[in-house]
Amino acid sequence: MPVHKIKHDIFQAISDSSRRRLLRLLADADKEMPIAEITEYFTISRTAVNKHLHVLSEAGLVSSRRVGRETRYKFQPTPLAELKQWLSFFEPYWENKLLTLKEFVEADNE
Repeated sequence: MPVHKIKHDIFQAISDSSRRRLLRLLADADKEMPIAEITEYFTISRTAVNKHLHVLSEAGLVSSRRVGRETRYKFQPTPLAELKQWLSFFEPYWENKLLTLKEFVEADNE
């Protein structure tokens, strides 16, 4: 029986604040970054950064490629479309609550 590699889903991947910071860093950089450079931005160990990058990679949010002896990582935004689609379902609820809050605040000022 073949062993299948478990892939992380996007929701699990972004659930961790360190992984969200990694995504932000790579998105802002808009280029490939070697792990040595990425690690400079974090107080956690290189091993921990590598584990977080692995989760993000399995979710398709970052790509990696070997260049000589180093691995370089790059942000891949395409999977975020799934997250956006899921969140967009709830937008009417948020908009309704914000409208209610606005009406409440305005009524309180009068």
